[in-house]
Amino acid sequence: MRRPLVVGNWKMNTGRDDAVALAKAIARETGRGSVEVAVCPPYPWIVSVAESVDRATLRIGAQDCSANDDGAFTGDVSAAMLEPWCDLVLIGHSERRSVHGETDEMIRDKLRVAIAHGLDPVLCVGERAEDRAAGNASSFVTDQLDAALSELSASAFASLTIAYEPVWAIGTGATATTEDASEMAAVIRAWLRRRAPGHADTIRILYGGSVSDGSAAGLMAITEVDGLLVGGASLDVAVFSRIIAAASGRAA
Repeated sequence: MRRPLVVGNWKMNTGRDDAVALAKAIARETGRGSVEVAVCPPYPWIVSVAESVDRATLRIGAQDCSANDDGAFTGDVSAAMLEPWCDLVLIGHSERRSVHGETDEMIRDKLRVAIAHGLDPVLCVGERAEDRAAGNASSFVTDQLDAALSELSASAFASLTIAYEPVWAIGTGATATTEDASEMAAVIRAWLRRRAPGHADTIRILYGGSVSDGSAAGLMAITEVDGLLVGGASLDVAVFSRIIAAASGRAA
């Protein structure tokens, strides 16, 4: 059985003291259920947050990493630099793809570097509104999976998590219907069974896209959804705690 995973992506929010206090408060909520919880602070606060909590209780993630190990790459942070402080890393978030112009090839290379340095990658995939309107949501997402994972060795799939995040739902307040989310999670699971049959039933699939405490339980009721990638709602301890409770099947 796949253990539920809830990841809080803080994006470019919080000050240092706020980040530490928020992480400590979330950590107090994680020991009461079966769900695994991680937070992804901004780069400057990762060390402070990692040192302030028990990482056996609250996992620490990065929001991105470089495709390069070192060198003249101004502004980049390598997986090797993150390795002592982080357990996982988001790869290919829609905001990295759209705002920073990350290509499928860049995402493929980042994923391989992350795995090489012992970070568990959370690969983000998802269609745009125009792709869904044209009936191409499934093919768009499977193309993203092909581009990122086609050269991955079978053993490397063991540490992988996939987050389905429809681009049109990121930061908009719109959430995919349970039918849409269920359909796309099934598409991803079917792709995994074709490409990595040895790991297809153990890899977790998350839903991300304006997740709230009101939508969490319905999303977690979907058979192939094993957790949630949470944005703004992860900055509010009370709201995030209710999302964690929904993911673990507990009543808040």
